[in-house]
Amino acid sequence: MINILVVEDDIKLNQIVCAYLSDNGYAAKGCLNPNEAYDLMYNSLYDLIISDIMMPEIDGFEFAETVRSLNKTIPILFMTARDDIASKQKGFRAGIDDYMVKPVNLDEVILRVAALLRRANIMDEKKLTVGSLTLDADAVTASIHDEEIPVTVREFNILFKLLSYPKKTFSRAQLMDEFWGIDSDTSLRAVDVYITKLRDKFSVCDGFQIVTVHGLGYKAVLK
Repeated sequence: MINILVVEDDIKLNQIVCAYLSDNGYAAKGCLNPNEAYDLMYNSLYDLIISDIMMPEIDGFEFAETVRSLNKTIPILFMTARDDIASKQKGFRAGIDDYMVKPVNLDEVILRVAALLRRANIMDEKKLTVGSLTLDADAVTASIHDEEIPVTVREFNILFKLLSYPKKTFSRAQLMDEFWGIDSDTSLRAVDVYITKLRDKFSVCDGFQIVTVHGLGYKAVLK
C-alpha cells in the first residue's frame, strides 16, 4: 500500500482529498499543519507528500525545505491557491516535484500522484534489502537468501521500521504507540518480547543487528 501524507489546513478539502486518494487505492493520512506532519513522519513511513503553501506558523516553503533536507527522494506535490510564478519558483527551489493551483481537479491529482510515484520507482516495488535479508512491504514477507522466514505483521512492521532508519533509536513508547496503538493497555515489556523474537529469527542475517540503547529503546545497526 502506498502511503500519502496530505498537509492542508482547510479541514473539508483535506478530508475530500484523502477520501479521493483512498478511493483510488492509496492509504491517505491528513494533517492540518507541518508540526502535525513532522510528528506523523517521525512515527510512520510515507511515500509521497501533498502540501498547501499558506499555513499558519510554518508555511509550505519552509516545510518542503525541512522535508527535503531529511529525505532527498520523497516526492512533494504543492496544492495551493497561489498562482504566481514567484511562488512556483520558490517552491521548486525548496525541493518540490510538482505544483497544482486550486481549485484542483481530483482526477488530475490522481494522475500526477501516479506520475510522481512512477518517477520515484515506488509503484513498482516496496522492498528493503539489507545483506542477505529482503523485506517486501507489499507482500509482508521476510526472506534470507530467498528462503522465507515466518513473521507476524507486527514483527514485520517493527523490523521494517528499524531498518528503514538505521542508527536511529526508537523508544519502547514510540514503537508501542505505532504498532500497538496509543490507547493500548499492553505493557511496554511487549516491545522487548518482540525484539527478542526478531533477534532469534534473524540471528543468521549478516547485514544488521538490533542493538539495545539502555534507558532509551532500540536501533538497527548495519554491519
